[in-house]
Amino acid sequence: MSAIVEVAAAVMLRADGREFLLAQRPEGKVYAGYWEFPGGKVEAGESVRDALVRELHEELGISVTVCHPWLTRVFTYPHATVRLNFWRVTAWTGEIGITAPLEHSAVDWQERGRPASVTPVLPANDPILKALALPDTMLISMAEESGTEAWLARLERRLGVGPAPLIQVRDKSLPAAQRAAFAAAVVDLAQRHGAPVVINDDIELAKLCGADGVHLSAAALAACAQRPDFAWVGASCHTTEEIARAGELELDYALLGPVLATPTHPEHPGIGWRRFADYRAGNRLPVFALGGMRETLRDSAIHHGAHGIALMRGW
Repeated sequence: MSAIVEVAAAVMLRADGREFLLAQRPEGKVYAGYWEFPGGKVEAGESVRDALVRELHEELGISVTVCHPWLTRVFTYPHATVRLNFWRVTAWTGEIGITAPLEHSAVDWQERGRPASVTPVLPANDPILKALALPDTMLISMAEESGTEAWLARLERRLGVGPAPLIQVRDKSLPAAQRAAFAAAVVDLAQRHGAPVVINDDIELAKLCGADGVHLSAAALAACAQRPDFAWVGASCHTTEEIARAGELELDYALLGPVLATPTHPEHPGIGWRRFADYRAGNRLPVFALGGMRETLRDSAIHHGAHGIALMRGW
């Protein structure tokens, strides 16, 4: 079996993260005319970050100033097996194709959350396009504590500000009928704002209320034999093994934590940012940081490789 080729791939983001860049492979290269995320092979002795910076300078004529690891995918083409190390690039100097000649046939900025307007796209990138459609904020319900009406009112205020979040309906101790009514109300409100909703550990309720998906507990993840049939499926994880299992099932995201101490368990310090980064390293799916999160910690989470943050109280 041939060795895996390490590749650095850039998910370049602009317009407050609402747009990303695709580049068209030039004539004379394998898959000429296909669209891809810019980047290239990691050379001997290079780190992935160094390769990313070099490739973007060579291909686009820019100098990267801010970038962070995101996720990793292995894909086998007829000519090679590649490990694509995707990094999010959020700041650079220079103008694409102007500071230096453009090595691609063309580049095009795409809107996150919408199907690509250019074709064909390299097949290895299909999961990445879906991951880019995933909101970078998850709001987790806590109606057991605040009451369903109060939480719905709070959610309505939040949905009127900024990008639509991913919403997880948790509250498993509510009586079944009350939880079902609450979930239906959340879905109705969220759909009016384009926000996807997942139901914690209840596939039948997710179907009944028209939710976009389900969120599996760690125990449900361990017992899961195949991915549930929903648009969005994620799982709570506490170890690298659980994150790997979520990846094997081709889930769409994982929650990892607690990262920091929480009001519910202030005596537990959490795993901390360093262990969070170690646990999620090499992951094949987006990972949210959970536990003690608030909006001001978003940059720290992304710096340590998180897709975003999951919030219960901090919003």
